[in-house]
Amino acid sequence: MSKSEGYVKYSDEHTIAPAIDAPHWKELNDARTRLHQLGLVGVLPNGVGFGNLSIRIRENEFLISGTATGEFPVLGNDKYCLVESFDLAQNHVVSSGPVRPSSESMTHGAVFKSNPRVNSVIHVHSRRIFDGMARDHYPATPADAPYGTPEIALAIENCVRDLNGDEGRIVMLGHDEGVIAYGPSVERTLALILELYDKYRP
Repeated sequence: MSKSEGYVKYSDEHTIAPAIDAPHWKELNDARTRLHQLGLVGVLPNGVGFGNLSIRIRENEFLISGTATGEFPVLGNDKYCLVESFDLAQNHVVSSGPVRPSSESMTHGAVFKSNPRVNSVIHVHSRRIFDGMARDHYPATPADAPYGTPEIALAIENCVRDLNGDEGRIVMLGHDEGVIAYGPSVERTLALILELYDKYRP
């Protein structure tokens, strides 16, 4: 992952507000802690964080881990924020909470927008999983749709609609090492990631 990745590229309207007591937040945070322990969420030596998780709150609003939180092994709810609305074409996010939303908020939003049965999204980074999924022809975004652009968010939206189910896994060919899983619950979405982790063990 290059140093230009991992940073917020969208335009945003963020309102500082208290942390919200969201349903299933603890389940989401426990999943994030597990993934951090496995090295699928974290921070690179150059300081760039990677990996993030979200849960749907209502309609297209969702709670997501905040930007620049990859270094922390365990998060409190003060490291999450609420994405209230987003515009994929304009690459614009409206949010509130103690921290700004993750740099991958647009791709999470694209998943939620594409399928109302999806309630959780997990984005991780792994060279082994990324290369394995690309080799095995998993659903993928185009290599010319780079991180942090409307193109990759719209490509994710198309993938989710094409898969036409309440769960799936996508390799982001234009976002080196980036993989997304989504499902009807945090538990199921985490299981999809862990299946990939076990499948592509060295």
